[in-house]
Amino acid sequence: MLKVEHLDLYYGAIHALHDICFEVEQGEIVTLIGANGAGKTSILHAISGLLPYRNGLVTFAGCPITKMPPHKLVGMGLVHVPEGRRVFARMSVMENLDMGAFTSRSKEDQARTLEKVFEHFPRLKERRRQAAGTLSGGEQQMLAMGRALMSKPKLLMMDEPSMGLSPLLVQEIFAITREINREGVTVLLVEQNAHMALSIANRGYVLETGRIIKEGAAGDLLRDEDVKKAYLGT
Repeated sequence: MLKVEHLDLYYGAIHALHDICFEVEQGEIVTLIGANGAGKTSILHAISGLLPYRNGLVTFAGCPITKMPPHKLVGMGLVHVPEGRRVFARMSVMENLDMGAFTSRSKEDQARTLEKVFEHFPRLKERRRQAAGTLSGGEQQMLAMGRALMSKPKLLMMDEPSMGLSPLLVQEIFAITREINREGVTVLLVEQNAHMALSIANRGYVLETGRIIKEGAAGDLLRDEDVKKAYLGT
C-alpha cells in the first residue's frame, strides 16, 4: 500500500534522513521506533507532503505521490494524525469532526462514518458540543483520531499517539488502534513507547540518527537484544 524508496531529506545543510527505504502492506500495522530526533516525524511529514525532500520516491496504492499536496492525499485515503493532536481548540468536538469529513460525498455517508467514530470513541459523543480545547489530553487524542477517521482513510499515519497520556489511556488508545486496523484500515505508527508499539504491530523499523538500522517482525524486534537495551529498558 505504501512504498518509500531512497528518501533523503535536508533541513538547510543538515542531512536529516538518509536513504530511507520501507514499505507497508495492506492490512498491516507497521511501526517506526527510535529515540527523539531519530527522524520518525520527519518521515511522516515527507510522506504526507508537509516537508519537501531532496531525493526519493513515495508510492501510495501504486501511485507516485511525490510533490502531491496534502489535501489530495487525504482524498486518496492517506491520512495523518499529527504529533500533539492539533485539534481546533475553539471549535466544538462536532465541528472538529466535521472538518475531517471534507472529502465526504454525501450527508448520509458522513452520518454513517460519524456513528462509527462514536462507536470507537463514545466519550466524543458525550462531549460533542464541548470546545475541543477544554478536553483532556486523552480526549484530544481521541478527537484527532476521530477527525482522521471521518475522511475514511485507507492508510492512517499516527505520530506519537501515547505522548503525555497516562498508562491506562495509552492502553485504551492502542486497543482502539487495533480495532480500527481489524476493520480494514492499514496503520503506520510512529511511537516512542517502543514496547507498546511493537506489541500491536506486525512489523517494525528502528531508526537512529536519520537511518533505518534494523527491521523485522515485531515479535523478533521485541526479543532483539540491541532493541531491548536501547528502547525497551531491559
